[in-house]
Amino acid sequence: MTRRYFGTDGIRGQSNQFPMTPDLAMRVGIAVGTIFRRGHHRHRVVIGKDTRLSGYMLENALVAGFTAAGLDVFLLGPIPTPAVAMLTRSLRADIGVMISASHNPFADNGIKLFGPDGYKLSDEIEHQIEALLEDDIYAQLAPAHEIGRAKRVEGDIYRYIEFVKRTLPRDVTLHGLRVAIDCANGAAYKVAPAALWELGAEVVTIGNAPNGTNINLDCGSTHPAALQQKVHEVRADIGIALDGDADRVIIVDENGKIVDGDQLMAAIAETWAQDQTLRGDGIVATVMSNLGLERFLSGKGLTLARTKVGDRYVVEHMRQHNFNVGGEQSGHIVLSDFGTTGDGLVAALQILACVKRTGKTVSEICHRFEPVPQLLRNVRFSGGKPLEDAAVKQAIADAESELSKNGRLVIRPSGTEPLIRVMAEGDDHEQVERIVNGLVSVIAGVRSEAA
Repeated sequence: MTRRYFGTDGIRGQSNQFPMTPDLAMRVGIAVGTIFRRGHHRHRVVIGKDTRLSGYMLENALVAGFTAAGLDVFLLGPIPTPAVAMLTRSLRADIGVMISASHNPFADNGIKLFGPDGYKLSDEIEHQIEALLEDDIYAQLAPAHEIGRAKRVEGDIYRYIEFVKRTLPRDVTLHGLRVAIDCANGAAYKVAPAALWELGAEVVTIGNAPNGTNINLDCGSTHPAALQQKVHEVRADIGIALDGDADRVIIVDENGKIVDGDQLMAAIAETWAQDQTLRGDGIVATVMSNLGLERFLSGKGLTLARTKVGDRYVVEHMRQHNFNVGGEQSGHIVLSDFGTTGDGLVAALQILACVKRTGKTVSEICHRFEPVPQLLRNVRFSGGKPLEDAAVKQAIADAESELSKNGRLVIRPSGTEPLIRVMAEGDDHEQVERIVNGLVSVIAGVRSEAA
């Protein structure tokens, strides 16, 4: 079935343009509320958001939809995505909603959905929602006496702070550590500094003054230069860069060097394997993770299971095959001993636990392998299917043949933006660069001809 609304991580787009309109948000509330209105108990939904200006608009539209479908709504305000997943279970809600476009610019927004178990919805349920959205949605409205109520519940962010603190081993505190954290002017601007301080750290915070339009703007995990500068300026032991909804993290070590999700997964997997707490004899990552990670794990007797891009696919594989560590190079780290989705702050605490227990620096803990030369370039397109063009297919086949023994090639459409992502990696940097640039040129040429 072709998807009209859902991408790899919920529904996403530019605010006030299809599909991110208040009308569709209300319809989503009705459709989702209808599907999850099961049994005879009083049904409830929790709704969180990041700090985008359009969050107010979409929040109110979703409230209208869910209450019209007969669900009571708990409004959490600005709060990280993993907190919504956790509170969906903690509050015994039937559904959880996060209004966020993650690392995207402020003009974008999105709707992420969680089931009562705190996991993102399956493809099957998303298909059901899409079918209802295409149907006569207003035939599903609740009778007048069953219309839901809505209330704002400010205090529940402290449940999440306590949850985060409990993921740090009991024998560890952060006393003596100077931690710089960049909250991306996003959803974690309150909870992340508070949790770190309560655990004993000296906390220096940037990116904690959201104004509705500065989320992810020259800050956060996709723009870590500001954090690198702050780490150097205050001589921090570690820098933690979250994204707009705090489900991903990038680390900056004490020397100002960036540590991506692949290195973080390697460090956590090695530590957990030594502690005999790693399950699945390895980890789960996507096709975008560096070949160096795979080689590192193999050298430790561990495996790397790869999935298509999207943390939901990582989580699905983890659940099906009993892994407890997985994630993405971008910094989505999923630790299923603690949560059901990526959690940047919880992942950072695992690194800090290693630092405190070993007495080593962040650079010693986190730089586990030398990455294989890897190059990713994006080609923007406005319509059509450039990957189905014969010339593009032939160019991809030629590139795969050339790289077959020394590297990997991954070409895929983005699930969140109108982009074709072209990634190659291999031991020969010049070869990788030549292959990627050649493919980008071919794809861009097809796009231009179509235009």
